[in-house]
Amino acid sequence: MFKNPGTKWPIIIAVATLIVIGFGIVTIKTAINNPVEMSDYGMQGYHAYDNDANDIINAKIAFDKKYAVALVTSQILENNTTLIYQVTDKKGNPVNDAKIEAVLTRPYTTKEDVNLSNPTVNNGQYTFASVSLPKPGRWDILAKISVGADQRYYNIKADTRNTKTSEF
Repeated sequence: MFKNPGTKWPIIIAVATLIVIGFGIVTIKTAINNPVEMSDYGMQGYHAYDNDANDIINAKIAFDKKYAVALVTSQILENNTTLIYQVTDKKGNPVNDAKIEAVLTRPYTTKEDVNLSNPTVNNGQYTFASVSLPKPGRWDILAKISVGADQRYYNIKADTRNTKTSEF
């Protein structure tokens, strides 16, 4: 293949260098196309969540001492999913002045996020308008619930294909 054996090594080194540069380009392109944008627990950039982790944990503890929150919706479906949260104080009285921000999001991407806002409130139950999801499969139900100065983040994992799959 090589008439002069002295030309073999420079060619091998050049090809190896081009392969390494190619892998670097693919790595950079993949990182740009799949950025780390959200933290599952804080509905915010991971840098902000990382910086405020202790405050978020302390706020969760303070919130849980005063209030209880339950996701009444038993399953999410690809079509006509309605999220309903029940907010009560520790005595079981309904809380009607909470503010709830919710997002249905796919794991590892925010491109298909479904933001939910303006729930109707009835006796401590916060009902969001029915939505259809762009794809079947795994979804995270993220919520930030605030009552006055107290707030807490919730993350529930669910799957439209298996109605018994959900976890906190």
